[in-house]
Amino acid sequence: MDFKPFDARHYPMLAVGEGYEAWAPTYDTVVQDEMDLRLLAHLTTVDWASAGCVVDLACGTGRIGLWLHGQGVAKLDGLDLTPAMLRRAQARGVYDRLLEGDVRDTGLPAARYDLALMVLADEHLEDLVPMYREVARITKAGACFVMVGYHPHFMLNGIPTHFNRASGQPVAIETYVHLLSDHFKAARQAGWGLLEMDEGLVDEAWLAKKPRWAKYRNHPVSFAMVWRRP
Repeated sequence: MDFKPFDARHYPMLAVGEGYEAWAPTYDTVVQDEMDLRLLAHLTTVDWASAGCVVDLACGTGRIGLWLHGQGVAKLDGLDLTPAMLRRAQARGVYDRLLEGDVRDTGLPAARYDLALMVLADEHLEDLVPMYREVARITKAGACFVMVGYHPHFMLNGIPTHFNRASGQPVAIETYVHLLSDHFKAARQAGWGLLEMDEGLVDEAWLAKKPRWAKYRNHPVSFAMVWRRP
C-alpha cells in the first residue's frame, strides 16, 4: 500500500540504499532494543542455540547478529543492500560471511539455512511475496523464518521510517504500508505456516527513553512473526 496518502510529516523521502548509507553512522543510537530485540527475546518457538546455519537478512549494522551470537548461534551469515551498513556489521566480528544483496533475490544457495531472520526492513518492499518466496528458496524444509517489522499502525498514523541527517535535517526512507494480513497472505503463497506472533507496545520502558512518545502509550509499534516451512 502506498504510504503517501498517510504521510503526516512530509520529510524528504530517500531511496533505501541512499537512506541507509546516510543513517549508518547513527543507526545504533536511534533504534531502541524495545523495538526488536525485546520481541525476539520473548519468542517461545525458536531454539536459537540449536538453530544450525542461520542467515540474518537486511542485517544492517549487525545489531541482530550480535544478539544472535549471544544466544548461542554458531553459524551466521548476513546480507544487506548497503555497503556502509555491512562495514559496521563486519566490525562486530560475529558473522561467518557478509554479502551485499537484495532480500528478494539474494543470490544465496538453495536450501542452505535452518533459520532465517529479517528485522525492520519489510516496510521498504513494495511487494512482500518475492521476499517470502526467496526466503523459502534459501531455507531447508522444516526451517523457520523470524520476521520483525515496524508496525503498520504507526505508518497509518503518518510516521515513516525516518532519521536525522548529520545536519539535523529529518529525512524519511522509502516506505510502504503492509497490513499484518498482507504478511499472512504473502507468506502463505510462499508455503509458510504461522507458528507464533507478538506485538510490541509503547510502554514505560519505551517512554523512559523517549518521553515525547507519551501520546502513543499502549500503541503497537512493532511486531514479530515466526513462520515454518512444511
